[in-house]
Amino acid sequence: MLSWLFPPSCPCEPESKGWVEERLEWLAEEFDDSAFNGRRLVLPTADFFPAPYDGSEEAVRVLFDQVCEYMDVIPDLVDLKLVTNTSQLWIVNGSGQALPPAAGGTYQERFGRFLIHLDTSEMHDPVGMVGVMAHELAHARLLGEGRIMSEIFDNELLTDLTVVHFGLGIFLANSPRNWAGQTSLWPGTKVKRTEYMSPPMFGWALAHLAWFRGEERPAWGAHLHPGARANLKEGVRYLFATSDSAYKPVRLRKRPRR
Repeated sequence: MLSWLFPPSCPCEPESKGWVEERLEWLAEEFDDSAFNGRRLVLPTADFFPAPYDGSEEAVRVLFDQVCEYMDVIPDLVDLKLVTNTSQLWIVNGSGQALPPAAGGTYQERFGRFLIHLDTSEMHDPVGMVGVMAHELAHARLLGEGRIMSEIFDNELLTDLTVVHFGLGIFLANSPRNWAGQTSLWPGTKVKRTEYMSPPMFGWALAHLAWFRGEERPAWGAHLHPGARANLKEGVRYLFATSDSAYKPVRLRKRPRR
């Protein structure tokens, strides 16, 4: 009722919409097993993270090894270091916009191994830390496995989307890393883009996940914060009403003529 007054709409602007769809297709070609084709969606529950968490370094490592499993990374290939950012100094860019201190995590490669630093300030929030861990491990899957070069414009965006692809998108959608000072332009346009995925982009990507799984009212949406849940609902409503996406489930793809 009254749907004609409030027609469904995509939560993203056209440039972000097209990018999400194109890169989801790319990820499907790179990684066969994903949350879009049967892999379990990881939720912030004891079913997926059964070990008790007390904020200790030992508990962080146990949590990290669990996230490695979900991201298909062998834990023994990763050196995990906890660091403390003592400066908390914010930098200002040329437009006078603040840039944040060091991110919650960083990724490096050293002597054929992956090195991930996690800031100790994240240790009080295990759910947020899972998102940071998954993001840095996604770098290992993309950069460490030679699938992309670090110089590409959408390096961090694609890293976020890879987390969604592997089924941990809820954790990043609830705590997206976006700051006004970290914006650029979509190539060939004058449209601003964020360095990391924006809340509407997460909503659009997760809406595809629900669409692929045939879930018009995904129960897992209850684990999203209200703003993220609203973007998901808007995207789900639009996709089920219009199928307007370049990245479609197999059931909706046209079969080639013989």
